[in-house]
Amino acid sequence: MLKTQLDQYVEQYETIDFIKDDPVQFIHRFKSKNDIEIAGFISSMFSYGKREVFINKLNYIFNNIMDNKPYNFVKSFDEKNGNITGCDYRFSKNCDFIEIIRILNILYNENETLENLFKYSYNEKKEIWSMFQGVVDYFYARTSKNITKGFYHLLPNPQKKSALKRLNMLMRWFVRKSCVDIGIWDFIEKSELLIPLDTHCANIGRKLGLLKRNDNAYESVIELTNNLKVFDPNDPIKYDFALFGYGVNN
Repeated sequence: MLKTQLDQYVEQYETIDFIKDDPVQFIHRFKSKNDIEIAGFISSMFSYGKREVFINKLNYIFNNIMDNKPYNFVKSFDEKNGNITGCDYRFSKNCDFIEIIRILNILYNENETLENLFKYSYNEKKEIWSMFQGVVDYFYARTSKNITKGFYHLLPNPQKKSALKRLNMLMRWFVRKSCVDIGIWDFIEKSELLIPLDTHCANIGRKLGLLKRNDNAYESVIELTNNLKVFDPNDPIKYDFALFGYGVNN
């Protein structure tokens, strides 16, 4: 009975109409893979707090700072000549965003890409959490002194076993292929993805009896994901839309 209801919510909410009010909208603006990767990475980092606030901030970043050319902006970035302002958001400051761009500049000017970085990190142990650790370690190892604690909020450390909601959301966008998720990466199966767990998702999971733990940390991500795999072992994260829809309708 519950599977039937959740499947109905997936069908109802995993539609093109979902895109316009969600941060996934920003990856749909672009056609080239490099633009999509960079836009998705930045969008996921800022996707916390009030939705209308961070979407306004992302619109400012892509429209006013990057001139809707994320890859060109990253490739040509020069911190000595860069005049970036207005990118502070809640815990992170302008300098933290600049540092993310500077390290992306290093990555792409070494003829690498975000996909290469994630893929290399995944292939080390074929495990998604160690993949996140490898990606985050790449950025941490290249930071300068000109950052605040907000940098580590944009890219949290997987060792701390938080839910990593935004990184898991990014993986949903880039691995699943649907009218919402863009499916540009194929080095990992969608069956291996983990639920992007936030407070709303966790509360709905508990209400439905799919999550017993009281915290919203790593172990809760695994528990909820494993219970969703019972409904669809090949694509459990499609139920991210169902949990969203259940909250809207109930």
